[in-house]
Amino acid sequence: MNEQNANLSPLRKGIIGVQFLFVAFGATVLVPLLIGLNPSTALFTAGVGTLIFHLVTGGRVPIFLGSSFAFIAPIIQATQLYGLPGTLSGMIGVAAVYFIMSALVKWQGVKLIHKLFPPIVVGPIIILIGISLSGTGVKMAQNNWAVALVSLATAVLVSIKGKGLLRLIPIFCGIAMGYLVAFLFFEVDIRPIIEADWFVLPQLAKTEFSWEAILFMMPVAIAPVIEHIGDVYVVNTVAGEDYTKHPGLHRTMMGDGLACLFAGFLGGPPVTTYSEVTGAMSITKITNPQVIRIAAVTGILFSMLGKINAFLCSIPEAVLGGIMLLLFGTIATAGVSNMLQHQINLSNTRNIVIFSLTMTIGIGGAQFTWGNFSLSGIGLAAVVGVLLNLLLPYDEKK
Repeated sequence: MNEQNANLSPLRKGIIGVQFLFVAFGATVLVPLLIGLNPSTALFTAGVGTLIFHLVTGGRVPIFLGSSFAFIAPIIQATQLYGLPGTLSGMIGVAAVYFIMSALVKWQGVKLIHKLFPPIVVGPIIILIGISLSGTGVKMAQNNWAVALVSLATAVLVSIKGKGLLRLIPIFCGIAMGYLVAFLFFEVDIRPIIEADWFVLPQLAKTEFSWEAILFMMPVAIAPVIEHIGDVYVVNTVAGEDYTKHPGLHRTMMGDGLACLFAGFLGGPPVTTYSEVTGAMSITKITNPQVIRIAAVTGILFSMLGKINAFLCSIPEAVLGGIMLLLFGTIATAGVSNMLQHQINLSNTRNIVIFSLTMTIGIGGAQFTWGNFSLSGIGLAAVVGVLLNLLLPYDEKK
């Protein structure tokens, strides 16, 4: 652990942990709103799911689990076919895919991952994760570019010029300044805050076992599993550690799968490793797992405090959008850094083919669909990259 992480006081850990939750909050509650689930329940299951993940991984990996965007369309479609209670049981299938991959990695070791996902494959996928998420940031920011730019500029200035405690919370400062500007010069509806109860319990949804929903959701989990691997490598780069070895990629996959299973049974959306928080770690240089656990516990508490939850929900999208522009860019930069770190030769024809096709398919948003089986653009790009890596022989002279 670097000196900056080691010297964090409990107060600083708490402040940074809350900041990390703010970074993840918008996306975590947006997904349930889009698919008809309760946002406070999603915040609760994300917090508990993160703690489950840290328990399984021995508390070593600084990862926050939040609502997954990859499941929005499949859950909407499955709900139409099997109803929401049946669809929630489909998380059994999602968890099963994670468990199978975890067992394969445990059996074959990290060498299987290195063979399937070398830097020439992982690097472009990390870049694509940042680039693909950037559209979400832009859409949120364009609701009010003035507010978004104030949030962005504040976060950038504090991260560069700030000193002491202030430098550790650029995201928090950006959100606070953006909210203040939005409140003073634009419209922010605070009636829900006034009308909200102080204490509420998360609304748990009813789950009904459905084999059809389980089989429907299993193929959907392939893309998030591949993205999980990419995100773990991003965290490796940011933290300067190799979590694929200690505690092991099989443990991170097991933790993610168990968290998805827990979320489904309680009525929350499937969770996944959050690039937003990884981006915040990259900016603040704080990668202490305890800070992530503080964010998780804070999320659980916020899910039960009606007025705080209402206040967080009142943060304008443009404020979060301005912050996302910075965070998602750092994810793409981590992908470039990963390739430079491994000295990938992009003058080699084989590497050019793998990199260019992976990026083209991912940026183009190509999707593969066959019956109930579906791969997102990033998932399809990852599969293409893996296949090309296995099929094309490496020749240093070419």
